[in-house]
Amino acid sequence: MDHKNSFSASYAAAGVDITAGYRAVELMKKHVTRTRNAGCLDDVGGFGGCFGLPTGLEEPVLVSGTDGCGTKVKLAILMNRHDTIGIDCVAMCV
Repeated sequence: MDHKNSFSASYAAAGVDITAGYRAVELMKKHVTRTRNAGCLDDVGGFGGCFGLPTGLEEPVLVSGTDGCGTKVKLAILMNRHDTIGIDCVAMCV
């Protein structure tokens, strides 16, 4: 991936380092790849992992991913209002 063209300068101005995220994926990739098995349908680095399910359904695939609330947590702290952060976190992961 071309990290120089990742638009990280505009994200960095907002406090987000996109290029660091790409580097983190590269550092993890060899370790995560060791856990692959025949059910894995894609490679490391996407927004979700696809896993084939051997059932009677036609081409069943389980897609799983995780995410966070991002800067909403900072806003919740500033506003001293944390009652919606859990909802946001679950919404990003279900």
